[in-house]
Amino acid sequence: MQVPSPSAREAASMYGTAVAVFLVLLVAVLQGLAPPESPLPYRIPLDPKGDLELSWDVSYTQKTIYFQLLVQELKAGVLFGMSDRGELENADLVVLWTDGDNAYFGDAWSDQRGQIHLDSQQDYQLLRAQRTPKGLCLLFKRPFGTCDPKDYFIEDGTVHLVYGVLEEPFGSLEAINTSGLQKGLQRVQLLKPKISIPALPEDRRTMDIQAHNVLIPSKTTYWCHLTKLPQDFPRHHIVMYEPIITKGNEALVHHIEIFQCTNQFQNITSFSGSCDSKEKPQELKVCRHVLAAWALGARAFYYPEEAGLAFGGSNSSRFLLLEIHYHNPTNIRGRYDNSGIRLHYTAKLRHFNAGIMELGLVYTPVMAIPPKESAFVLTGYCTAKCTQAALPPLGIRIFASQLHTHLTGTKVVTMLVRDGQEIEIVNRDDHYSPNFQEIRMLKKTVYVYPGDVLITSCTYNTEDKNEATVGGLGTQEEMCVNYIHYYPQTQLELCKSHIDPCFLQKYFHLVNRSNLGEYCTCPQASGTTCPQASGTTCPRASVPEQFASVPWNSFSRVVLKALYDFIPVTVHCNKSSAVRFPGKWDLQPLPEIISKLKEPTPRCPTSQDQSSSSLTVVNIGGGKV
Repeated sequence: MQVPSPSAREAASMYGTAVAVFLVLLVAVLQGLAPPESPLPYRIPLDPKGDLELSWDVSYTQKTIYFQLLVQELKAGVLFGMSDRGELENADLVVLWTDGDNAYFGDAWSDQRGQIHLDSQQDYQLLRAQRTPKGLCLLFKRPFGTCDPKDYFIEDGTVHLVYGVLEEPFGSLEAINTSGLQKGLQRVQLLKPKISIPALPEDRRTMDIQAHNVLIPSKTTYWCHLTKLPQDFPRHHIVMYEPIITKGNEALVHHIEIFQCTNQFQNITSFSGSCDSKEKPQELKVCRHVLAAWALGARAFYYPEEAGLAFGGSNSSRFLLLEIHYHNPTNIRGRYDNSGIRLHYTAKLRHFNAGIMELGLVYTPVMAIPPKESAFVLTGYCTAKCTQAALPPLGIRIFASQLHTHLTGTKVVTMLVRDGQEIEIVNRDDHYSPNFQEIRMLKKTVYVYPGDVLITSCTYNTEDKNEATVGGLGTQEEMCVNYIHYYPQTQLELCKSHIDPCFLQKYFHLVNRSNLGEYCTCPQASGTTCPQASGTTCPRASVPEQFASVPWNSFSRVVLKALYDFIPVTVHCNKSSAVRFPGKWDLQPLPEIISKLKEPTPRCPTSQDQSSSSLTVVNIGGGKV
């Protein structure tokens, strides 16, 4: 065998030393407060293979998150951090790497080209580096907010976590560029609410709603599986549910939902397959009433001790639809899955029925987003008139919320308004992703009384679209919904709005007069018709067709935004039967807001909370420092 040349031997020795250095990491410089002694309660796999695993805990008193990163097969280093939408460029990062002799840990950031830079303010603090039987375990912490312009502000809602794997030593931190790295992202809610776990009834039983031996597709897929409750299954209360994830598939099962079908069908054809399959029964379109939802990073979901979600009984459908989102970006093959959700329920009904109410926008094409928009906002209203008519005198208590848009949504917020004043935020996600939707427990119960207003606003990005995106049920159409979980249950199941369609026809006439003429019909306007100008014809073009013909320029965009922000709305104040509460609901004025909540100011850490701007040199047990 040929003996390697000295230069090759030296290079191989340097690389071997670097790998050995990482494999025998035992301790690190301790800084700041000691980490929690108990295992960190929240855990997710970062990469599809599960080689990188993140655990964390939240200290609201310290306004700090403790992270634990487990690297099962360390090569020459790892990058981990956060960015606005999940890119490894323009990211806030912590980096562990070697130059071939020493190992370093540091707070860093990447620019728009992916170049890594040392942060002048070191806010990630390494607490421990330890080799375990499972791999290298790094424990570190970081404040929610640092007031460092290069750092990501950790807030309520979705956080896009990013990672990169270093496969060879680098002479300096600045020599690292993210462009050639094995990398990826994961979405999670980091700031989990600290709420007490309610006691469960002694008579509770469980029901597992699972997929059956599904061969996980080699691409990202939504899988639908229809199941049904036992014959003559009586009314029960769901008091808790938790995920069932097939061992080994933790990194592939992204989120799970269970929907109850409406009882308009006595029988629905059995189905288990892709939700996009042409063989999917049409009846499954009526299976949209959410019973349970889980997403990566979420733990068990508990109902308050005094309330439960009713299912079963003669007035509800026996059919349940399980929907599993398999996220398989690296095309892993040969994996079978039996994941699902375990329902915990009781026959002893609790004092209150919990309910689910839809807030936001009606599914209608009259609400649309122009193309090439970076942050276009649409708003739906649950008006004082509706809550006055539908809520009980003592009001309702909201304890959880699930935000929902389709593909272009980037931000969702629901605000509670009382007597013209913004009182509190019901739920808010400034980094919302349609690829990560879960029912989230609120940090505190929100009380809503008759006469209150609930305003839900959604922000959309259509920069990659060439035509308007209209509202509707289709995936390529848009929604703006907040499913609030509350008690006691009322007859009000949907409290949403859309603009008055007749004003939209005037908009089309104004911006596109030369092409389409004047329109006199109001599609989806509950049978109303707009006044027709004398001597004009009445084309039958649909609203989507009219939007498709709008010449999108600064004028048409500004006018449409003004239209949505100021004109009267039609309110859908609906019972579960889809019948509206008595009253006049068309041409309702927008709620008047006389006082807005102030934006929260991030707390900047004191100088004692921060480390120096230098790197942390990791001590090497049994080797040189």
